[in-house]
Amino acid sequence: MTARLDLRVTVAGGGAVGWTVALALAQAGARVTLADPAPLGDNASGVAAGMLAPVFETLFDAAPAHLGLLRRARDLWPALAASIGLALQRTGAMAVGPPAELDAWQASLAGAGADVIRLSPGEVTERAPWLAPGLGAIWTDEDWRLEPMAALAALRAAAEGAGVEAVARSVTGLDGADALVIATGASRSLLALAPELSALTPVKGQILCAPALRFDGPVARMTGGYICPSPLGAVIGATMEAGRADRDIDPATVARLRVLGAATAPAIASAEITAAAGVRATTPDRLPLVGAGRTPGVWLAAGARRNGWLLAPLIAEEIVRGLTGEGAELLFDPVRFADRWQKTPLP
Repeated sequence: MTARLDLRVTVAGGGAVGWTVALALAQAGARVTLADPAPLGDNASGVAAGMLAPVFETLFDAAPAHLGLLRRARDLWPALAASIGLALQRTGAMAVGPPAELDAWQASLAGAGADVIRLSPGEVTERAPWLAPGLGAIWTDEDWRLEPMAALAALRAAAEGAGVEAVARSVTGLDGADALVIATGASRSLLALAPELSALTPVKGQILCAPALRFDGPVARMTGGYICPSPLGAVIGATMEAGRADRDIDPATVARLRVLGAATAPAIASAEITAAAGVRATTPDRLPLVGAGRTPGVWLAAGARRNGWLLAPLIAEEIVRGLTGEGAELLFDPVRFADRWQKTPLP
């Protein structure tokens, strides 16, 4: 980009999207303040598996038409990760299930434009010996992963190195800034400034970690969940509880996730586990709100559902292009749900 931003910008929200946007804006020349009252990682970005998974997110959550966008976002990650000193785990992913389910998944992905490889039970065991024997799978090397807390720390360090000022407070308005970027996830505290946020629905996600289980190899996906190998312990998740904005841990949900995980990786059955919950936000079409809102100076970067990590650099690119006047592509036009808020008077 050649245009430079001679603007004061406040970014509200210190998750994956907020820190990536703040870094990109600072690199474009803006004087950026990132405001968030919570400690680093005390949000949905910290309670996450960190998957950069265009293929299996298309299969298990997104619409097939979204595959190209998800791939485009993932392809921005190698350069971003290299610039902030973050390692990406590019060991691929497999989806395990009975033969009929594998057939259906393979056909669905082929229709979306993704090629996957069918693995025999022996090949599954070779790639992930910690999985239950006898499982067949489909495989992709297109899906990657990062460690969320390491990524948040690296993004913050890079952003502050580029001049971003981090402040532990909530945002109530532009407060003297030329622009405000709302990256507050499921929060609707700034609804008066950004009526577009009324299109968001909270989605609670509960997730488990088994610190003693240091599996190696690819992510394992299955109907209703996943298991992510991690140096910090296997991550087992996750629920998608639409309409819930609390972060309470539900013992019944923990038990169900453990049973689901143990059916795929037997060691989970007896492993010590910890549980956490985060709240994400979704829109009716499962894509975020990104771009200029109807209130002058207010920009949206919210509602990435469970793909905040994957979409963060693409969202940042859109915000920077819009603020520099280079012409954002309106990939995620925040006013596309205007019928939900257009009769709401501005304060």
